[in-house]
Amino acid sequence: MSAHGTPIPMTSDRAGPLRGTADVPGDKSISHRSLILGAMAVGETKVTGLLEGQDVLDTAKAMQAFGAGVEKRGDTWHVQGVGVGGFAEPDQVIDCGNSGTGVRLIMGAMATTPIAATFTGDASLNKRPMARVTEPLALFGARACGRSGGRLPMTILGARDPLPVRYTTPVPSAQVKSAVLLAGLNAPGETVVIEREATRDHSERMLQGFGATVITEKTEEGHVITLTGQPELKPQTIVVPRDPSSAAFPVCAALIVEGSDVLVPNIGLNPTRAGLFTTLREMGADLTYENERTEGGEPVADLRARFSPDLKGIEVPAERAASMIDEYPVLSVVAAFAEGKTHMPGVKELRVKESDRIDAMATGLRAAGVSVDEGEDWWTVQGRGFGDVPGGVTVQSHLDHRIAMSFLVLGMASNAPMTVDDGGPIATSFPIFEPLMAALGARIQRA
Repeated sequence: MSAHGTPIPMTSDRAGPLRGTADVPGDKSISHRSLILGAMAVGETKVTGLLEGQDVLDTAKAMQAFGAGVEKRGDTWHVQGVGVGGFAEPDQVIDCGNSGTGVRLIMGAMATTPIAATFTGDASLNKRPMARVTEPLALFGARACGRSGGRLPMTILGARDPLPVRYTTPVPSAQVKSAVLLAGLNAPGETVVIEREATRDHSERMLQGFGATVITEKTEEGHVITLTGQPELKPQTIVVPRDPSSAAFPVCAALIVEGSDVLVPNIGLNPTRAGLFTTLREMGADLTYENERTEGGEPVADLRARFSPDLKGIEVPAERAASMIDEYPVLSVVAAFAEGKTHMPGVKELRVKESDRIDAMATGLRAAGVSVDEGEDWWTVQGRGFGDVPGGVTVQSHLDHRIAMSFLVLGMASNAPMTVDDGGPIATSFPIFEPLMAALGARIQRA
């Protein structure tokens, strides 16, 4: 069932060439952090290009509940911050909808302020594990009480006298790292996060932009990030680059739909996020970067993707997983149209996303006629080559926006249409997906 009630089945039919410019929404990761850091600054932060999907709107409401002023005037969002440690105790339950990023970052941001807050979400979010965040937050002195398995609904009691923390992340997770750094803002001294593999570094870049002292070093332990606590964050004017995770869908569709030529402008190419595009080029994709530049401390370019009939399966390096973890579902679709096997190791994190994404994609791909092998932290797609993917089935989205969009992309190039049982959750991250793809020439219909 859709996150908002009645399921919305969607069917994607084989498309003619996809042509034109795809103006995808703002980056979701940067949008969440803009609102949260703006709320923790002293003064007014202005944000343009904010992703106005449900996930980010839920974070905006949460910041209001903690006492920050958040409103949209014209094309700009204005956030009136309350300062580090200035959050008020909310008088209602904080509903984070479908957003694992939102809930985990907000928990971190409030965990070192002596207030209580109760968090919940939709059916998908309430199944996801929160212990990976609440365990390090407990080291600061915060307490969590939730359902069995560390699941929402959950109440966090913020630490009265927070302690700085030195924490090694057990698995690569930008959400966990960011939650610990946000908690460290209101703790005295230095909070240190050590990660064996680098994950997306938007939090570190943006914390520095807001005036915090953040030092990143590469040592034998791994990537060591040191944050000096209790800064006064300064308000910022932020232009949000467009989301590489959203760009993945028109880019991948263009590669597998005959005759396509699609330009996706202003895409953030932060090296901790751009692993998919590197991987596609290694597979032989006709994917080029134009007008490369830097905006707001983030590398940006226009991507041009053209039909690529001679894609080859490859071994995706395990160490690249963190830089493309959300893009494996749509990569597996491209892999189905390549020649040979595409092996994707080091992806255990996919098992605990909005759905078990390995299982969801493997099940749907097999139903569509594609051979898939899988293990706990790896999967392999046996490509069938261009023009030889049968399709013609209905698959489950499992309330997962990326699963739904990936199978709709598959339907644009498979021999028979693909239907997802519920495309409603797409609105959480890519509310303009249907009209944007239709404008390029895709054929997606609601049942």
